[in-house]
Amino acid sequence: MAKTPPKTTSRNKGKVADPPAKPPLGPKLSESYAEPQALGGETHQIAGADVATLTTSQGAPVADDQNTLRQGARGPALLEDFHFREKIFHFDHERIPERVVHARGYGAHGFFELTESLADITRADIFQRVGERTEAFVRFSTVVGNKGSFDLARDVRGFAVKLYTREGNWDLVGNNIPVFFIQDAIKFPDVVHAAKPEPDREFPQAQTAHDNFWDFISLTPESMHMVMWIMSDRTIPRSYRFMEGFGVHTFRLLDAEGRSTFVKFHWKPRLGLQSVVWNEAVKINGADPDFHRRDLWDAINLGAFPEWDLGLQLFDQDFADQFDFDVLDPTKIIPEEILPVRVVGRLVLDRVVDNFFAETEQVAFCTQNVPPGIDFSNDPLLQGRNFSYLDTQLKRLGGPNFTHLPINAPRCPFANFQQDGHMAFFNPKGRVNYEPNSWGAEGGPRENPERGFRSFTEEADGPKVRLRAESFADHYSQARQFYLSQTAIEQKHIGDALTFELSKVERPDIRARMVSHLINIDPGLAGTVANGLGLTELPLPAQAAQPTREDLPPSPALSIVQRGPGSLMGRKLGVLLTDGADAALYDALVKAAAKAGAVVEVVAPKIAGAVLSDGQLVPARQKIDGGPSVLFDAVAVLASPEGAALLAGDGAAKDFVNDAFGHCKFIGYSEAAERLFEKAGLLPDLDEGCLKLASAKDARAFIDACGPLRFWPRELKVDLDAKA
Repeated sequence: MAKTPPKTTSRNKGKVADPPAKPPLGPKLSESYAEPQALGGETHQIAGADVATLTTSQGAPVADDQNTLRQGARGPALLEDFHFREKIFHFDHERIPERVVHARGYGAHGFFELTESLADITRADIFQRVGERTEAFVRFSTVVGNKGSFDLARDVRGFAVKLYTREGNWDLVGNNIPVFFIQDAIKFPDVVHAAKPEPDREFPQAQTAHDNFWDFISLTPESMHMVMWIMSDRTIPRSYRFMEGFGVHTFRLLDAEGRSTFVKFHWKPRLGLQSVVWNEAVKINGADPDFHRRDLWDAINLGAFPEWDLGLQLFDQDFADQFDFDVLDPTKIIPEEILPVRVVGRLVLDRVVDNFFAETEQVAFCTQNVPPGIDFSNDPLLQGRNFSYLDTQLKRLGGPNFTHLPINAPRCPFANFQQDGHMAFFNPKGRVNYEPNSWGAEGGPRENPERGFRSFTEEADGPKVRLRAESFADHYSQARQFYLSQTAIEQKHIGDALTFELSKVERPDIRARMVSHLINIDPGLAGTVANGLGLTELPLPAQAAQPTREDLPPSPALSIVQRGPGSLMGRKLGVLLTDGADAALYDALVKAAAKAGAVVEVVAPKIAGAVLSDGQLVPARQKIDGGPSVLFDAVAVLASPEGAALLAGDGAAKDFVNDAFGHCKFIGYSEAAERLFEKAGLLPDLDEGCLKLASAKDARAFIDACGPLRFWPRELKVDLDAKA
């Protein structure tokens, strides 16, 4: 019997073109299972307004929700108070176990639109018809921290996409980094245990800067490529909207005849890549630990819908055989310069959730959820994930019926003989609950050899063994390639990150062991870290299963700076404004920012805002001590002489410009604001990244200059490590 889940309702923010009509859903629930009423129902009047009548979960109207039932006004509470019992019972159980990893996440609804058909290489329905839209739900997350940790930890970001296709749900459960720490899933508990807070003391939270993590990593050479990525700025992204996503593993696409094409999946942000610097991340976590959540929520509600292109790296067995590394090794990539990414669609997030728990917290992603036409490779990490994820959902969501929850249920008709269990919303109707049976049309669903999922037919041969393929043994060459693909400032950040993390490691032997691996990646990097740690001499290079190749060319696609947006589009300009500031200059700056696609947020000494020179009151979004410059991509200070004198005596205002300068941001300023810069100690050190604003032309030039987002030459002057 076909069964259809209840629809999820969601508020719609902004407008996009109507998607094509959805396929018909399966039959409605049996009449014996009436669909629940929406919250609310019977109304009554309070202060002239119609309000819903409060009821128990069983629908009984509640007369008093302020007091428990007692024996006398000061007497004992009575056990028969079923309303109190139900209310406190539900409250006591309203939390479900958080995810072991990826606990802190944030999600949004949207759609995937196909822009190029892949009908020639896959039977997957989602890749057939150009222009067709498929409903999607995306959850971003950190990996190590708990649900209550902060957004801007130095951590890998989960990038999990659920696509509700016509032939079942497809969960592309990826990260913002295309490789992983380990090659075999049997080591997954170990790497997670090592990264989590140390079990005797339960700290540090959401950080890998401790002995256990680096002890494990320094004993696991296969992690070295991932180490370069996690110590790069990729793990401190400015926004979910400005980061890439990757399927990590090699998958297969299958056509109607079962022919296979290998595929690696990429999500490319249309707004370009962008990260923060470490000092900035630390301060953002203090100023707004929900920074990434708020950014996504605000962007969607403003109608600035985040978009990514879906790109595929497609290749056959001949390419796989000739490639320098094993395509089944999840610690390796195929550089885009060798195998270009082919864009075939776009992902748009255009709706925030109605309820965080019901959608973002209860969504269940499983790597084994693939529709016909998409299949797995023998990547040992992927094989292990396929086994593990289902187990995880059973633990978190209480039983096998988590697929009945609206956020997890398919949008296409579905039918099977699964029954009962905790919270079974749907059960087969009639007497037949098994297969095969001889009841004909009344006997329920049957397999469909023509449309059903089929796995790739692949011969497997060899002894039953526990070993790692020799083709997985090169642990340093791509790590070196990644490092050499970075710009000089990005290489500096990797060295800074390694030095910082290892400086938190208490055992000198672990620090030295890690440096011994870095020697195999790049001796210059190893020397930088050793110097930062105060090692008196370099250790011997770590023993390598295979020598590091030095002939791999740099891949510019691996650099954030070289893949930057080149404009302020989708970014935020913070304007520190005082009473009496030039109204014409402010208006010109707002217009120039809007033309560039940027959002302007006003910071002022008072939250009511600032009265400009023409008497116009401009409301503030932030008060100066609650709106530090770390929240913005570029800043401007527009002050009157009196306002500048006021700011010059304020510590938060001096921090505002000092942080912006130290984080290499572009700074625009009116002439009067120089008094603030002087008191902050920035004069006479202002550079080409600081632009004086006196006219509308200056405002436009400033916005144009902000395109690179950072004035990186400044870092070499303001950072002690750069001078060492």
